[in-house]
Amino acid sequence: MKIMILGGKGQLGSDCTKVLSETHDVMSVDLDELDITDIAQVEAAAGNFGADVIVNCAAFTRVDDCESERDLACEVNTEGPTNLAVAAKKEGSRLIHISTDYVFDGRKKAPEAYTEKDDPDPISYYGVTKLAAEEAIRKITDNHIILRTAWLYGIRGQNFLKTMLALALKDPQREIKIVNDQFGSPTWSYRLALQIARLIESEGNGTYHATSTGYCTWYELATYFLGRMGFPHSFVPCTTAEYPTPAVRPINSILENKRLREAGINLMQGWKTDLDEFVFRFRDRLINEIREE
Repeated sequence: MKIMILGGKGQLGSDCTKVLSETHDVMSVDLDELDITDIAQVEAAAGNFGADVIVNCAAFTRVDDCESERDLACEVNTEGPTNLAVAAKKEGSRLIHISTDYVFDGRKKAPEAYTEKDDPDPISYYGVTKLAAEEAIRKITDNHIILRTAWLYGIRGQNFLKTMLALALKDPQREIKIVNDQFGSPTWSYRLALQIARLIESEGNGTYHATSTGYCTWYELATYFLGRMGFPHSFVPCTTAEYPTPAVRPINSILENKRLREAGINLMQGWKTDLDEFVFRFRDRLINEIREE
């Protein structure tokens, strides 16, 4: 099968490239090679490659910056996926688009999880752009999978875990406030890539949730990760109100993989199980990358 991956150098895109290249003919591209906001480029690339499946991992994910850079956020997160849907429809390709927990308002009381049937109601501009992409894709092509995930981390790119490790390595005595009243399921990008591969093999269609199982707060995640890494730290729990940000975050980002489970194709695991394996595989590399910065 021919699979085109957008955002191929990013956190999830690089893992998708690694996983899918083992069994498929993959063309993995990033912004420096293909601009998804340019419909002509998108249609030419999909047509020349003859993509059976298009996997969109490209996004403007700096949530706070989306509040001030709204035009760019809309171009990348809404117009780009819309172009991909148009190209997929034209070529008869299946579109797999990565979406987010930020399409929900997060007002459910944790640990009650959001399912695919819950009505979206974003509270940040990032969430608004991602929901608009979902709606556009559904209108343009029936041959799609919208895959919502949350709290991603991986070995490529920047993420919360790497930031916490860098702070602890730089000054383990410095007190760092970390939010302890927002809940979610930390999700390893490699595990999600495996799930995407399984979905490609399935006859599934429509909207799915795919995160690790179980949940924690950002503070709990940071302390667990540094504990597994074996480094001292001085993290201090705080409330969302004590740590204001330009973009409003959902208090509850817990998603339930309901449709994956019902279809018998859920590969997602407990968040601690995956994080333990992530640390086992990449501990030295993580440390070296930060020390070389």
